[in-house]
Amino acid sequence: MKFPNFKEEETLWKKGFRSVAGIDEAGRGPLAGPVVAAAVVFSAKGGPASGWKNIKDSKLLSEKQREEIYKILINHPDVKWGVGIVSEKIIDKINILNATKLAMQKAIKNLNPDFILIDGNFTLSKISIRQKAIIKGDAKIFSIAAASIIAKVTRDRLMQKYHSKYPEYGFGTHKGYGTKAHFVSLEKFGPCKIHRKTFYPVSIYSIINK
Repeated sequence: MKFPNFKEEETLWKKGFRSVAGIDEAGRGPLAGPVVAAAVVFSAKGGPASGWKNIKDSKLLSEKQREEIYKILINHPDVKWGVGIVSEKIIDKINILNATKLAMQKAIKNLNPDFILIDGNFTLSKISIRQKAIIKGDAKIFSIAAASIIAKVTRDRLMQKYHSKYPEYGFGTHKGYGTKAHFVSLEKFGPCKIHRKTFYPVSIYSIINK
C-alpha cells in the first residue's frame, strides 16, 4: 500500500510557496448533518523532518487511530490548521457542492496560505489563491490526508452530539449516512431538523410528513 507523501508540498516549497495548505472534506454523502472541511499547513522546516507516521486517508483508519492522530495534529508546533462547517440548512439552499466549497473557504480563512491543494476535481473560484485540484489527493498528498483526518473527526464528534439530541436516528453509529438502520428510522419517525431535506430519500419523507 502506498502512503501519502510530501513530494507535492516540497516541490511548491522549492518554488517559493511558504504556506501550502492541503484541504479535504467530510460529509458530502450523508443524509443528515453538516459538511465539514479542514485545511492543514505543515511547516516547510518541520514537514518531512518531523518523522510523521500513520497519516493516510481517514477512510483507511479506525476511529481510534483517527482520534490519536487528530490530537497530535492539532497540538503540533509544526502544524497550522483550520476547520469550516456548513449546516444542512445551507446545504439545502445552495446544494452540496457549493456548500463543500464554502466550508473549504472557511477552513482556510485564518491560515492565509499562498497555495492550496484540494482533494477532488474542482477548485475554489471565489478566492484568488493559487491552487491545484488532485483526484484522490487524500491518498497521495500528506497535507490533504491530514486534513481528511481533522475533518472526519470534527464531523463525527458533531454527529455524536446530535445523537444525544435525536437518539432515535442512530447518528452516533452511522453519522448520518444512508444505512439500512437509518432508512428504517426515517420511515418510522420522519426527518428531524438536521436532515438534508433536498437529499433522496429524505425529500420523499419530508413531503409525506408535511
